[in-house]
Amino acid sequence: MDLLALTDFNLVARHGGFGKAARACDRPKATLSRRVAELESSLGLRLFERGARALKLTQEGQALYERTAALLAEIDSAATEIALGGGVPHGRLRVSAPLLFSQTAMGKLAAGFALRYPAVRLEVTTEDRSVDMVEEGYDLVIRVNPAVDANLVGRILLRDRLVVVASPQLARPADGAAAPAVVRDAGNVAGAWRVRVAGGVEDIPFEPVLSLSSMIMVPDAVRAGVGAACLPISLVSHDLAAGALVHWGDVDGPEIALWALYPSRRLLSARVSAFLGYLKEAFPKGAPEELAAYLD
Repeated sequence: MDLLALTDFNLVARHGGFGKAARACDRPKATLSRRVAELESSLGLRLFERGARALKLTQEGQALYERTAALLAEIDSAATEIALGGGVPHGRLRVSAPLLFSQTAMGKLAAGFALRYPAVRLEVTTEDRSVDMVEEGYDLVIRVNPAVDANLVGRILLRDRLVVVASPQLARPADGAAAPAVVRDAGNVAGAWRVRVAGGVEDIPFEPVLSLSSMIMVPDAVRAGVGAACLPISLVSHDLAAGALVHWGDVDGPEIALWALYPSRRLLSARVSAFLGYLKEAFPKGAPEELAAYLD
């Protein structure tokens, strides 16, 4: 297989057309079209469906793109690193991180990393959805309790747990009465928190009185006495220690695990390794207390 033709195919696939790819690399459109046609001929496969106004990958073309895009990026990265004199972190590093972690910690993390590795251009995107790393061009994603994916490997960055907290002025309901609750995007649906207490496990019924779209807003409302809430311990540990909030119990359920993930088929680039190392340095034990201290 012609590696240069494969590179041109990936360029066209990434930009979604010969014209856009030609403008991006400042090369003739006809040259790219010819190189892709030669690749199709050598493989005996049609890689693109060519319409009057649109260019679309065939099923075989999509499979080839997904299998080769990351590998070609690694080849380019390796060549650049060798030219620079070894594994010096450099180039573009795209990271996707969940909303709450981004709002509370990522700004400080990203700034510290940028100061330490000025040759790396770090780009952080905040989103809770599950991104396609290869298709969308991410080098690393940070996710909460991600589903198992055979194409990804990674490590746990942080562990956290959920607790139910309230203002000291809000009395804990007795006799099965529902507590007023501050919730995140849950509408007006009532429910119950199952918590571990000294005597075992018990349910705390709740009735939402305030719904907020971001978890970062919830502690302010809870401190004001609007209602109780279920929140990560890292987000409220300082308030608990200061007496601004009281602890009603630990939520009975699996831990919250924050993972750093990257594609398993890729060699780990110097910039990804550097970022993983920086995260490990920030949270050496991965404990919620470390995240709470980092947010202070």
